[in-house]
Amino acid sequence: MNTFSLGLVVITYLLVIAYLGYIGFKNTKTANDYLLGGREIHPFVMAISYGATFISTSAIIGFGGVAGVYGMGLIWLTVLNIFIGVFIAFVFFGRRTRKMGHNLDAHTFPEFLGNRFQSKKIQMFSGGIIFLAMPLYAAVVLVGGARFIESIFEIDFSIALTFFSLVIAAYVIAGGLKGVMYTDALQGGIMFLSLFFLLAMTYFKLGGVSGAHEALTNMANLVPETLQAKGHQGWTAFPRMGSAWWWVLTTNIILGVGIGVLAQPQLVVRFMTVKSNRELNRAVLIGGIFIFVVTGFIYTVGALSNLYFFQQTGKLAIEVGQGNVDLIIPEYLNAAMPEWFVYLFMLALLSAGMSTLSSQFHTMGTAIGRDLFENLFRGKTLNSMLISRIGIVVAILVSIVIGYNLPIGIVARGTAIFFGICAAAFLPAYFGGLYWKGATRAGAQWSMLAGLLGSAFMLAMVHQSEAAPLGICQAIFGKDFLIDQFPWMIIDPIMIALPLSTLVMIGVSMMTQKVEPKHLDVCLKGIR
Repeated sequence: MNTFSLGLVVITYLLVIAYLGYIGFKNTKTANDYLLGGREIHPFVMAISYGATFISTSAIIGFGGVAGVYGMGLIWLTVLNIFIGVFIAFVFFGRRTRKMGHNLDAHTFPEFLGNRFQSKKIQMFSGGIIFLAMPLYAAVVLVGGARFIESIFEIDFSIALTFFSLVIAAYVIAGGLKGVMYTDALQGGIMFLSLFFLLAMTYFKLGGVSGAHEALTNMANLVPETLQAKGHQGWTAFPRMGSAWWWVLTTNIILGVGIGVLAQPQLVVRFMTVKSNRELNRAVLIGGIFIFVVTGFIYTVGALSNLYFFQQTGKLAIEVGQGNVDLIIPEYLNAAMPEWFVYLFMLALLSAGMSTLSSQFHTMGTAIGRDLFENLFRGKTLNSMLISRIGIVVAILVSIVIGYNLPIGIVARGTAIFFGICAAAFLPAYFGGLYWKGATRAGAQWSMLAGLLGSAFMLAMVHQSEAAPLGICQAIFGKDFLIDQFPWMIIDPIMIALPLSTLVMIGVSMMTQKVEPKHLDVCLKGIR
């Protein structure tokens, strides 16, 4: 690899990112600019920023690697991402969120919930959940990008992780949401083009679309016995219904991530950055195409990497990755793609990580500054931008520390955990606040608490992937997880925690004092 050429590409890319961050900094004059981009973001920029924030290195490296092990069943996640994460999110959530957020003068997702239910406690509690849970998601995204940098540059993982974090910190702290969204638009474009060419070049190397898929289908007999026992039926087939992998794919990945996207704080705030519903309508098609290409293409490539590796080395993808799913995509790129494309894809991966991380750091920073600190010290004159910037620094440091200590192969699972927590804690209160006049302050509070505690209990005591390593259940009850009857120990926590928080939201709201009609009139003003 030509180190000089690679360095030149990276430096040019970083200079462009720095320039866009500077534009964001220059155009950020008020707290409204820093938190919401002045509510005047172009629909194309908003749609690409939404998609680029949604799709991170966890999707490309983590879930792409999972597809390398288990096959194209992950494409159903793409279908759900487009239908729920774009169409449902923009049309049924985005329109009301944008207008209600404007009516309530909300600048963050916690502030939106707090103002809707007239409760500073809800705002602070939501901000606390974000600050406590999001560093895990940020850390796995950092790990995904750092693993790729480690593989391409052949440098120590710790150095790659630190460098990656510092670059992102620079423009997020300075430019606020405008800087984040301007850079997102560029990064999303790079991701789109790179994934498009990656799939095309993969099919070219493997003899075309039909030939590649037929050859991969014929490799079903090569699936390792350990994976066959889990229900693996080949890389072009869906897992056997009712098998262990079927439960993991449908609940942990497809439903956990597909539904969890609706309550992602860093995505919800995007709806409040445009000035009318017309912009949201225009963004639906853009966002849908972006998600289709970036996720659907990488999952296909991940599965097809098995065919390439077997033809070239006689090994399967997971064998080439030495048992680490997070190394499958980097190893495939290094082995199969020309050097110039590795440079381009490196930028795509950096873009994926930076676009998501910048939004995460911004969201965590505003959660500390706007939603926690300002409410703790109400009545005092505070500099919102300064506090939020300090919060971003804290969030970055916490995420880096977590990233250093995460185990291998954690990228995809860490993403699913955070998406599930957000869905269980926020979605019933968020949906109820948008559509149900009977939703009450107490209902929202108890629902959020039930969702958070339900997720924590399932992760610590029931779900095998987390309960066994944590050791809490072992220490208390003398066994790795409470329920060892199949399939309860592998069903994603969202399947229990989300229904629980929904029932609590409905039940408590029906028994407690309703929100004042005058306040509801303010919330729903101009909403049809």
